[in-house]
Amino acid sequence: MNEEITHNYDLILKNGMVIDGKGTEPVKMDVAVRGESIAAIGFLEMDEATRTIDVAGKVVCPGFIDVHTHDDNAVLKSPDCLPKISQGVTTVIVGNCGLSASPVRLKDKPPDPLNLLGSEQDFRFNTFREYRDAVDSICPAVNVAALVGHTSLRVNHMPDLFRVASSYEVEAMQEDLEISLASGALGLSTGLAYATSRHSTTEEVISLASKVNKYGGIYATHLRDEFDTILDALAEAFEIGETAELPVVVSHLKCAGPDNWGRSEEVLNFINNSKYNHRINLDCYPYAAGSSTLDLGQVDERIKILITWSENHPEQSKRTLAEIAREWGVSQIEAARKLQPAGAVYFSINEDDMTRIISHPKTMIGSDGLPHDPHPHPRLWGTFPRVLGRLARDQKLFSLSTAVHKMTGLPARNFRIKNRGLVQVGYAADLVVFDAEKIADTATFENPKQTSIGIERVFVNGIESFRDGSTTGRRAGTFIQSQKPEE
Repeated sequence: MNEEITHNYDLILKNGMVIDGKGTEPVKMDVAVRGESIAAIGFLEMDEATRTIDVAGKVVCPGFIDVHTHDDNAVLKSPDCLPKISQGVTTVIVGNCGLSASPVRLKDKPPDPLNLLGSEQDFRFNTFREYRDAVDSICPAVNVAALVGHTSLRVNHMPDLFRVASSYEVEAMQEDLEISLASGALGLSTGLAYATSRHSTTEEVISLASKVNKYGGIYATHLRDEFDTILDALAEAFEIGETAELPVVVSHLKCAGPDNWGRSEEVLNFINNSKYNHRINLDCYPYAAGSSTLDLGQVDERIKILITWSENHPEQSKRTLAEIAREWGVSQIEAARKLQPAGAVYFSINEDDMTRIISHPKTMIGSDGLPHDPHPHPRLWGTFPRVLGRLARDQKLFSLSTAVHKMTGLPARNFRIKNRGLVQVGYAADLVVFDAEKIADTATFENPKQTSIGIERVFVNGIESFRDGSTTGRRAGTFIQSQKPEE
């Protein structure tokens, strides 16, 4: 008599609606896990496992990859990573906007906007390898992949950030960057809109970006301008990518400021029609407001600006700049000067522009959350459930499968992250179980530190790290190094 063959797994998620991350429609299947990897997918009625969970009626999909974070130090200081894992995020990409925690060798307190990543004592990694080792030692709840920030490189080698770099300084930055890439960095990021990098020439950035290609890396950029001259800024990004022969990720694409509301179609057409289109990818967050340090160049009395912190006037946190200016009897620009250094949320984006950009097939999802902000933008806690619930289910901007693709398979491909982002045999068992009918963000601008609803279980490298609204206390995140061309 022939007996049915059984396989022993550590875990089987039974009867779930599997969305595989490729953009295809859900299929009812079982998913089996052995160790850190997905071991089988299909109908596994005859198979056995140490633990079997019936997830009938729920979605099973790859863990979400947050492509745009500033969690560099947060994953070390708060390794439970509750703001991220509670959303189903299993991998964060740090080092965005030219700002990375490593390699950094400060001579004084971190300049604005490097201070978005923490205070002086948080910058303790002279080399990228030291940062990588710290991640693996602490073992945060999520996986970590990292870019090297252009501003951080400038801080290391330029006593004066408000000028063009010399050839000697560029060579020193190149050496730092190459050592970091050899240690597993994903690529280079820039924040050319910020004062600390604004004096960088296109040639300076190309000189650095040209070192990234042989390591199989990418170039991610906070454009030089997201306001009136955004097309020129895009053209510069395209030139850098083409000259250095790199994929380009345009970070948090937007049409900022009332004068540019309604320009998203023009901007997307510019990208679509570019001869460099094959190199270009985008990320976007699902809110009509951005957040950063308080920048005098972004003070516009036509928009609401919410102050989130101020070193000189901490009592003004959670108030609008307009309210503060009225109380002080000064203009908003003068109030902003008195508040600096400070943080702010800028309600400077048109909702229709945001939805058009986030719906574009090249657009990935990135939270751009600021974990060190005492009153953060709600995107830190709510981005991914907001896309799945509000945008996909309620507004029907795109299908649920497309939404999942934008936060799993697409970013894994664009950032060259190997064996993640898909529900596929042999891939890492980074998995999310969620209720498609209930999933929703609850974080608001008034109360931003709120976990979302509808995320039921999150597995990172096969370990259940989040369940029913709470972390399990089991952390299994690892550092993810870049995938070299020969791999």
